[in-house]
Amino acid sequence: MATTSKQYKAVGEDLWKGRTEKINAELFALTYGALVVQLIQDYEDYAEVNKQLEKMGYNIGTRLIEDFLARSSLGRCADFREVGEVVAKVGFKSFLNITPTVTHGAQPLASSPTRTSMPPPPPAQQAANAPGASFTLQLDENPLAEFVELPEEALEGGLWFSNVLCGVIRGALEMVQMQVQAAFVADVLRGDEATEIRVTLVKYLEEEVPVGDD
Repeated sequence: MATTSKQYKAVGEDLWKGRTEKINAELFALTYGALVVQLIQDYEDYAEVNKQLEKMGYNIGTRLIEDFLARSSLGRCADFREVGEVVAKVGFKSFLNITPTVTHGAQPLASSPTRTSMPPPPPAQQAANAPGASFTLQLDENPLAEFVELPEEALEGGLWFSNVLCGVIRGALEMVQMQVQAAFVADVLRGDEATEIRVTLVKYLEEEVPVGDD
């Protein structure tokens, strides 16, 4: 890996320090909370609220990635494992001033390489880029969930209060040719010991080539 975890952490910290348009943390949390309450009132269905939060996050992620790439000057990641390091140590730090703990899932078996004139990448890299490769982000802090206590009805209804984060991750990575699934697997607001998001690689997307005049 060309860049170490410690170097990524330093990049994230520098980006956060250099960000001038910071918003007050309490205002941010209360504004997001008001948005979730409004969605609950509008849809009266927690599954639909989860879906709407993820959709909002996706739209945010597709826009944030441009700012992120421009300000971080990071190149393409070598594999999905490195993607996890960048998301946790640079992405979350630069926008939310938190650094989730990243745990990489057991690498799936890579499919047999097809015949090609180029030598195949090392087996470890093939596995790290194979569909099913994953990482889990454990959020020791969650700025969105400050001052929040979910009512019993929301717990029973299956609300993932911070589901917008999953959408942001999915949207941002899709813009750099990675189709992923991102979902909460645990949340302290729901009585779990930790707050965790699992991100799983579905596939790498083909670069879109503009349609030219024939």
